Amino acid sequence: MEYIIVIFFSYLCGSVPYGLLLTKFFTNKDIRKIGSGNIGATNVLRTGNKFLAASTIILDCAKGFVPVMITNAIYPEQIQISALMAFLGHVFPVWLKFKGGKGVATYLGILFAFSLQLSILFIFTWLV
Repeated sequence: MEYIIVIFFSYLCGSVPYGLLLTKFFTNKDIRKIGSGNIGATNVLRTGNKFLAASTIILDCAKGFVPVMITNAIYPEQIQISALMAFLGHVFPVWLKFKGGKGVATYLGILFAFSLQLSILFIFTWLV
C-alpha cells in the first residue's frame, strides 16, 4: 500500500505544470504556443518575464525536492521510486496529455534532496 501512496503522491507533485500556470495567470498567454512550446522555465523566459522564469525554476525544483524529502521522512526505503515518479510527473503530466517539460529543474530539486554536493557540481557543470 505504501508503494501506491508514494507513487501517486510523487507523480502528482511532479505533474503540476507551474510554467503553464504562472504564464496563464500573470500574462494570460499559453506557454505551449510560445517559443519551443515547452512548459519549462527556459521557454517562460522567452515571454520576456524574468520573474516568471525564476519563479518557474524555483517551483519546478520544489516539485522534485518536496516529495522526495517527505518520502524520505515517512518511507525512507522508497526514496528512489519517489524521485523517479516526481521526474516522470514533470516530463509526462497527465493534465497535459503526457506532454511536459524536459525535467532539468525537477531533476535538480531531486538532486538537492539526495546531495547538496552533487547539486552544486551539477550547477557548476551546467554553467561551464
